[in-house]
Formats: sequence, structure tokens, C-alpha cells
Amino acid sequence: MTTTARQRAADAAIAALVIGVELAGSLAAPRWHGAAASRPGTFGIILLVTGGLALLARRRYPGTVLAVVLGATLGATALGVHFAWLALIVAFFTAVLRGRRLAAIASLVIGYAASVWGTSAEFALLLAAGLVTLLSVAELTRVASARAAADRRGREEAAARRASDERLAIARDLHDVVAHSISVINVQANTALHLMDRQPERAREALTAIREVSGQALTELGSVLGALRDTAAPLAPAPGVARLDELAARARAAGFAVSVAAEGPARPLPAGVDAAAYRIVQEALTNAVRHSGGRAASVLLRYSGDDLVIEVSDDGGGSGAGGSGAGGSGTAGASDASGASGAPGSGNGLAGMAERVRALGGTVDAGVRPGGGFRVLARLPG
Repeated sequence: MTTTARQRAADAAIAALVIGVELAGSLAAPRWHGAAASRPGTFGIILLVTGGLALLARRRYPGTVLAVVLGATLGATALGVHFAWLALIVAFFTAVLRGRRLAAIASLVIGYAASVWGTSAEFALLLAAGLVTLLSVAELTRVASARAAADRRGREEAAARRASDERLAIARDLHDVVAHSISVINVQANTALHLMDRQPERAREALTAIREVSGQALTELGSVLGALRDTAAPLAPAPGVARLDELAARARAAGFAVSVAAEGPARPLPAGVDAAAYRIVQEALTNAVRHSGGRAASVLLRYSGDDLVIEVSDDGGGSGAGGSGAGGSGTAGASDASGASGAPGSGNGLAGMAERVRALGGTVDAGVRPGGGFRVLARLPG
């Protein structure tokens, strides 16, 4: 086990304190006990210092240090040193806290046997009670320390999970913002290049749409990055169902006809559900524009009981396997279909969509419709 510089400094301070207290107590013993006590000899002082210095390695070798300190303590006591037990107590506690319980109990037994040899029964009982108390305190300290360490690990793991969830959320937001806007910009750029010579006015309209979509994308990207930096206020309104018309307008600017409708009495949605609904529609429309090969899509919000049902359908010829609504998945389908450009999707968008839905306790199903086209159907509690 490695030790830090701070721990080594603490061990050095403890060792110095133990040596100082034991030497001071042993040298002052004649004053307290009168003629019954004598000043410790040179060898006794050497044993006291040896036991204290052994504490420098107590973290790495708790069992060995306990054995060394026990021998030094018993030797010093045999030489008439009256204040030689402090280092042994420190080594004993360290052994218990480091899991060397058998060694710690063995040291108690050996120390007890050596101490009560030739003494009165009253002293033996008092010493036994004291050692049992010492062992109990050490065990309680070990349990409390283990519990504190477990709590600390739990907090660290929870913090790591929160950080991971935040990174995933940011990655999803970045994907949704960038992929949707770049898809529209790509379609409009192709239109402008195709019509630049023959229909310059339509090419101008396409370039104007590129300017507007790129500006909106920069604003939303600034909002995501601002949240990442913990800035005071977002740079753009929070995404939600109230902004679905903006998504439809961007898709229409790419030449894609999009209708947005709602069924049932609209109601305020929880912030997480509101944002997730926006991102689901955004990803579905992005896939429709990029990969479906169709020309129209419909967005339907159904406020059903305590749930919000989101259905996005297009008229393209995309193919793919639908996901399982029960499992909250649906990572194949639109992202695997080929569009006008013939480029396959990465699938990251629908995977992120499924993650959003699962995190909220909902379900999502993405797949080819029986009558043609592709459909994303999500149900969120809200």
C-alpha cells in the first residue's frame, strides 16, 4: 500500500509525539512514585525510541509494526520503564483498522499474560476489563471507518454517474442541434449549387435559408456550450414543444413539407419531458430530411391521460428494422435508410433518442410503416 506525503508527515508527527510523551512520562515517574520507581536506563530509552520509530511504517506493515512495538514495550517494561504503553496502543489500533484483527488480539493476549504474571487477581481483572474495553473501542472505530469509506465511495460513484449522464446529455444535445441544422444546410447548399445558373432567385432563397439556419444553429450551440460552462443564463429559449413550429420551418426551408398537429387538451409539461419531446421531433425530422428520400412529414402530439405520445411519420422509401416499444429502444430504421444522397445514417441520433426516453421512463418505437415511409412513435410520462 502506498502512502501520500501527507500521511507520512502525519505518521512522523505521531511517532515524535509518542516518543516524547513516553520519555517524559518515564523520566518523571520517580517524582510520581517516589522510591518505588527509578529513572529508565539507556537500554530502556532505546527500546522506547525503537517502538516509537516503528510507528513510521504502521500503515504499510501494520502486523509487523505491532509485533516490533509489542516486543519493545514488553522489554522496556521488564527493564522498569513505567510509561511504555502508548506506542503499543497506537500500533494496536492501526492493526485493527487495517484488518489485522488476529494479530491485534494475539498482541492483547501476549501483553496481558506478560503483565499479570506474578500480580494480584484484582489487578488481573482490572487489566482484563481495560483490554476488553480497548478492543471494543478499536472495533467500533473500525466499523465507523469502514462505513465512512463506503459512504465516500458511494458519493464518488454517484458523482461519476452524474458526470457521465451529463456528458451523455450534452453529447445528445450537440448531436441534435448540429445534425438537424447541418442537414438543412446541406440540402439547401445542394439546391443553390444546382440552380445557381438557371434559377438564381431560387438559389438566393436557398442561401438565405442557409444563413438563417446557421444563425439559429450557432445560437443553440451557444446555449449548449453555455450550460457546459455553467454560465448564468442561456443564450436561447429552452427547447420544448412550443418551438416545434421552428423545427418545421427549418425542414420546410429544405424543401420538406412538414405539418404539426396536436390532439387532446394541451397542458404544461415537466421540463425534462418538454425538452425530450422537442429533441425527439428534431431527430426524427433530421432523419427524414437526410435519409428518407421523401418530400413530406407529419408531427402529431397526443395528450393522452398522463402520457404524451409523439408520432413523426414521413412518406419516404427508407427501410430499417423497427425498435421495440416495450424496451424503450428503436435505434435502427431512419438512420440506416438511404436518402437522396445515398449516405447511410450513423444511428447515433436514434440511439440518443432511445436513451432520452428510457431516462424518463417512457418507450419509443422506430420502424418502417406498413403503407410505406418511416415512423417514430414515442410515449413519455407527462
